[in-house]
Amino acid sequence: MRVFRSIADIPDGFGPSAVTVGKFDGVHLGHRAVIARLMSVAKADRLSAVVVTFDRNPMSVVAPDRCPADLVSLEQKLELLEQTGIDAVLVLTFDLELSKVPAEQFVEQFLVSKLHTKALLVGSDFRYGAKAAGDVALLRELGERDGFDVRLIDDVRPDGHDRVSSTWIRSLLGEGDVAYAGMLLGHPPTVRGMVVHGAQRGRQLGFPTANLSPQCEGLIPADGVYAGWLIDGGVRHPAAISVGDNPTFEGVPQRQVEAYVIGEDIDLYDHVVDVEFAQRIRGMVAFSGIDPLIAQMKADVDLASEILAD
Repeated sequence: MRVFRSIADIPDGFGPSAVTVGKFDGVHLGHRAVIARLMSVAKADRLSAVVVTFDRNPMSVVAPDRCPADLVSLEQKLELLEQTGIDAVLVLTFDLELSKVPAEQFVEQFLVSKLHTKALLVGSDFRYGAKAAGDVALLRELGERDGFDVRLIDDVRPDGHDRVSSTWIRSLLGEGDVAYAGMLLGHPPTVRGMVVHGAQRGRQLGFPTANLSPQCEGLIPADGVYAGWLIDGGVRHPAAISVGDNPTFEGVPQRQVEAYVIGEDIDLYDHVVDVEFAQRIRGMVAFSGIDPLIAQMKADVDLASEILAD
């Protein structure tokens, strides 16, 4: 997959293309259905399959007070897009200048002149350009003028429920339902970060954990204990994962992600690792002392092992 970080990176003569445009936060099942249709159209019409996305949520610029947390970082998003098999991604820097580009200019500047778009796949509620003034009707007018077809794509609605959306997945993660969120994503919810030194309490209790830096990528689910995986250098290790502030102890930083690798004691300090969440085991609670905490930790690890063995 080719990644263009600006239109200046697109070589002369690139295309013609089949294109879809969106935030693609999480690259969830809805996004993957769009991309599957995009690739089908591209193959049938001998076009390059291209996703146009943004380096940040546009709301962070036009309405920062209402902008939700990202499900994934830009680099995580690009990795997930690469897994779909598309030919190229154009990443647009969404700044104040881009937010003011009129709808017609957006189409001409980014879709027609550089990508040579011949097929454009969008949802029926797709909006674009300054103040989101552009809609599907305008796209069709511009398509007739500039020689591209506009093809509408249906929402993905698992089991007849609400359409898959980043908002729905965000809500599930806020409730700790990582299993359902993973089903809607089509991949496990994942955070990425560098393993840093902690207070060593886990090691003292017999459960040494890899503590992720607070500056980690990906949306952290609700406080609690989870079964999941720690991935280091492509190697997957089963893990019991704790998210929260460890209420049994005082002075623990807020929203700490710790992963205990089951069955191994490996040095992960300064490694950048992925932590995948498979299933929630329980919420975060304060214990009356060290012995009840250790007993619960042993039970958590046993249950995590059973879940991950299935």
